[in-house]
Amino acid sequence: MNRISKNQTLLAKGLFGLLVAITVLMLARPILTGAKDSNAQPPKAASGEAKSNVVGPNELAQEIDKAIDSSELSYARWGICVISLANGAVVYQRDADKLFTPASNMKIYTTGVALDLLGADYRWRTSVYAGAQPDSGGQIHGDLILYGRGAPDLVTNSNDSGGGSLASLADMLYQKGIRRVEGNVIGDESYFRGDPLGDGWQWTDLQWYFAAEASALSINGNQVDVNVLPPEKGSTQPAVKVSNAQANVVIQNRMGLADKEGRPTVGLHRGLSDNNLEVWGEFTPASKGFGARLAVNNPALWAARLFIDALKVRGIVVGGEAQSRNSRAPQKMRFDPTKASELAFVTSRPLSEIAKKTNKESINLNAELILRTLGRERGEMTAGPEPAGRERGDDETGLAVMRVWLSRAAVPSSHIALHDGSGLSRLDLVTPESSARLLIAVSRTGAAGVFKDSLPIAGRDGTLAGRLGNLSERVWAKTGSLTYDNSLSGYLATAKGEQLAFSIMCNDQTGRNSSTQLIDQIVGLIADPSSSPREKLPKH
Repeated sequence: MNRISKNQTLLAKGLFGLLVAITVLMLARPILTGAKDSNAQPPKAASGEAKSNVVGPNELAQEIDKAIDSSELSYARWGICVISLANGAVVYQRDADKLFTPASNMKIYTTGVALDLLGADYRWRTSVYAGAQPDSGGQIHGDLILYGRGAPDLVTNSNDSGGGSLASLADMLYQKGIRRVEGNVIGDESYFRGDPLGDGWQWTDLQWYFAAEASALSINGNQVDVNVLPPEKGSTQPAVKVSNAQANVVIQNRMGLADKEGRPTVGLHRGLSDNNLEVWGEFTPASKGFGARLAVNNPALWAARLFIDALKVRGIVVGGEAQSRNSRAPQKMRFDPTKASELAFVTSRPLSEIAKKTNKESINLNAELILRTLGRERGEMTAGPEPAGRERGDDETGLAVMRVWLSRAAVPSSHIALHDGSGLSRLDLVTPESSARLLIAVSRTGAAGVFKDSLPIAGRDGTLAGRLGNLSERVWAKTGSLTYDNSLSGYLATAKGEQLAFSIMCNDQTGRNSSTQLIDQIVGLIADPSSSPREKLPKH
């Protein structure tokens, strides 16, 4: 028993010594902390998984991490991916494979894919149809159909932009000898199937111009100006006026006039499925007025009313009234252009110009129309039947086309969620890596130059005109902003001339200060990276 106890004691002492040695070694190693230690090497992930934190030891990583972690926005979620265009080397990444709400960075997906698949010269066609050609007296015996195919730049009157207009169409009909339309003028938006509103859009956004319906027959951006003005002569109530009467906005003016000076208050509410507008608040004596831009419900009907006006101005009499038609009618009752006579048509500006305006000015309506056009024009790329029990919308088909494109381009997209073309949806979820690799993939297509030119240029134009002025002509990037979220993705040239693709996303910033300034600071750090060796992200 004594011999056994002695051996056990020696064994216990030996094990204790070994444990102490292991503990000392462990304490001597630095603690690895995910996003805060950009030099940490993660374990290998399963095949097909996105991998993060694969960053070589360099000064840039330390500077970016320090900028974020020491800021008052360190509580927010940050995702960053920066990749060399030349060789695919990773310059820096932080949670690059995590999901973020992209906001308007979604537009780089929509415009990039569309420019490649549709071509920079793609144009939309807006037509006027009738059941038959006019008779010898210039009469149309029946209805006149104004048929849209999603042109983003159709306007009322001719302009210098090169796009189509209702005035031009009326001119063509007059030159064709048409003097009277006995029937109705129907604004037909049935070319697009599905909901004109994006999946996951907030109902409180729907009355504003940036959430305008994506109608195949869109006109004047599907928006009108509403102005609250001082009382007119002989009135004690402030006036409320809409920029276009044919939009059929029905106003309930409940504005009052304050007895003393102070800050004016104005409230606006447009119905979710109509154009009834309620306006309330108090107008102060010294106030000069208030203006807002509102979305127009049923823009196809508005287009028909505007077209009747254009016809009358040109001297063409219309016997009927304005009506609208969408794709929800039974299949047998839908309008079929192949069985009608096309009397006139106008074409839009090329996609290259539309994409440029879309990205420079961040126009949601344009992006949604481009998405639905992708679905109509390239829907054959998507395999599989229609969803059981319903007809798939062109926005859904467009998103399916985008997924096919991303897969073919080897952009990691197995976990991302795409729900609209503009980024207004709160359901959109992408990763900084997928966005950076999308930018690289587009740079290798024939549309590379046109796409890059469509992005805002730092310190010069678009939504970057007032940002990053010190990097003018060196940063081309798409901004993105929603409540609590900011993003910036695009291309930049470093001080040494290296071309990089980058995506920076900040979500859940609930503080008083925006993350925009810190994002710009990070871009500045990336623009002058260290020369340390870099490691490549694993291929997908």
